[in-house]
Amino acid sequence: MENPGQKDLLAAAGKPVVKFFGVGNAGVTLLDAVNTPEFAGANFIAINTDASSLASSSAIVKFHLESKLLCGLGSGGDADRGRALAEEQFSTLKSACNGANVVFILSGLGGGAGSGISPVLARAAREAGALVLAFVTLPFDCEGNRRENQAQQSLEQLKSAADGVICLPSQKIFKLIDENSTLLETFRVTGGLLLEGVRGVWQLLTRPGLIQIHFSDLCALVRDRHAENVFAFVEATGPGRAREVVEKILAHPLLDEGRALAESDAILVSLTAGKDLTMAEISRVMEQMKRQCGRAQIIMGAAVDAALKDRLCVTLIAAKQSSLTVSEPVRTNSWGGISTPPANHREPVMPRGRGQRKHSKPVQTQLPLSIVSKGRFDKSEPTIHGGEDLDVPTFLRRGVAMN
Repeated sequence: MENPGQKDLLAAAGKPVVKFFGVGNAGVTLLDAVNTPEFAGANFIAINTDASSLASSSAIVKFHLESKLLCGLGSGGDADRGRALAEEQFSTLKSACNGANVVFILSGLGGGAGSGISPVLARAAREAGALVLAFVTLPFDCEGNRRENQAQQSLEQLKSAADGVICLPSQKIFKLIDENSTLLETFRVTGGLLLEGVRGVWQLLTRPGLIQIHFSDLCALVRDRHAENVFAFVEATGPGRAREVVEKILAHPLLDEGRALAESDAILVSLTAGKDLTMAEISRVMEQMKRQCGRAQIIMGAAVDAALKDRLCVTLIAAKQSSLTVSEPVRTNSWGGISTPPANHREPVMPRGRGQRKHSKPVQTQLPLSIVSKGRFDKSEPTIHGGEDLDVPTFLRRGVAMN
């Protein structure tokens, strides 16, 4: 599954061992986009229920999750089937994650494989001891309620299992394309944006910086937070590039024009430029970030890449406060965030003991109502028949309980 010598080399260099998993059709496509010389040193694993998708993948390691029921045709868009297959192969998934310091999960939520397998894989990776970061897309509104509901359910499960989830709602892509953009161009933009987020974190982990972000810093920031994250990548050139990148960040559609920064609990900022990068530029950018993220914990890194020449590139990842709304019993994780119980979770039924109070039978009593005058019938004689006053309601005369 991996080259032991390569792992030892990375460990000796003080770099974390990283594994990329592409899950489902969209995830396998994203994995192929990442599987380039730029990400040399990482391990790439493709997981799917669709054999044809795996056959065309460039990943060397592939897992075909299959059962006789599916007849080689995939999960049929059913997330429950994908989840059941992943649970059956849980030990295999966990073994695939062994030895990794960081696991990236690339997936498109909404379908059967991506939605069903990704949360189970995240749980397996965490049990294997890895820091788990998921990069996922959500479906367009036009894809229908079924895919939308499956995506949202899977997203909540993924946030409960992974250390961090970087989520790209595809609907926001409309802010970056025009009416003439083709379907292929639209998906290319979506994949490109998600790839920027992956690249930003990868560079933080592997590229030596003048102001270094260590792996332990990243772990301290996201470990056990189970947060949903937003991200942006911007660049600018020229003498006013520091001011320009800040303006682009605050206008970025994936950051809700800057509103996501104000809601964030933690942000990670990576600045990269050529040899002309100045401390003043770093200070200007970070001063504005602190102003926008007043209550957030900030981790910053800066690196020099001679190939960028006069370009200043900024990658920003912001962890938003979790705001789950659940109808099931609520549990809190070690960070204080909310996590939902597993789908098969049942609260224990406590046997009745002597210390428990029994429900008492309700007793009907007469209400303390004031006597109301009968008006013109105030002086009339009561209607007595068979020794009973018929003016008194029957349920009171016969002691019938109204419950």
